[in-house]
Amino acid sequence: MSRTTVRVFFNFRSPYCYLASHTLFERLAVFDVDLAWRSLGGWDGRSAPDRASRKVPLTRQDVARWCRRMKVPFNPPPISTDPTPAALVAYAAEAADLLPRYVKRVMWAEWAEGQDIGAPDVLTRVAGEVGLPAAAVPAALDNLDYLAGLQENWQEAESLGVIGVPTFVVGDQVFWGNDRIDFLEEYLAELGLTKR
Repeated sequence: MSRTTVRVFFNFRSPYCYLASHTLFERLAVFDVDLAWRSLGGWDGRSAPDRASRKVPLTRQDVARWCRRMKVPFNPPPISTDPTPAALVAYAAEAADLLPRYVKRVMWAEWAEGQDIGAPDVLTRVAGEVGLPAAAVPAALDNLDYLAGLQENWQEAESLGVIGVPTFVVGDQVFWGNDRIDFLEEYLAELGLTKR
């Protein structure tokens, strides 16, 4: 089969996206696929605030178990953290061919170091660490096209039946969750997309 596209719907506020961020780029790199990154902002792709407040204790237990298994730190950020700024800067990182480095580093800052990735100073530090110029951060935060892109990403997600993050979509197949990457890999292999 010829190359196919894997759409990745990702909200930087999701601890399950943090778990996925450690391996997803490397795992997809072994297949002949085009990665279509779809950052989401605000509450898009996440449980509504009232439900989220009830889920937090259980989610944190679950993610802590995953982190122990993966041998990575888990230090949640402030509960008020807004993922939208990090999602906007992701556009600049992608344009500079730095998306994987940016995603991994910003998720580490948030979930391993407990930083507020909605804060411009945190994003400026992360940007510098991955090779983005400091000016890229305020430019991204003020970019109305990027903001519209986030809204378009969520509309696309809803049209595909996406109900949470991370979600990986290949054609009509939807793989929801960090622990579904195994199934995604199996599916891509079945399609004959493993690089030779």
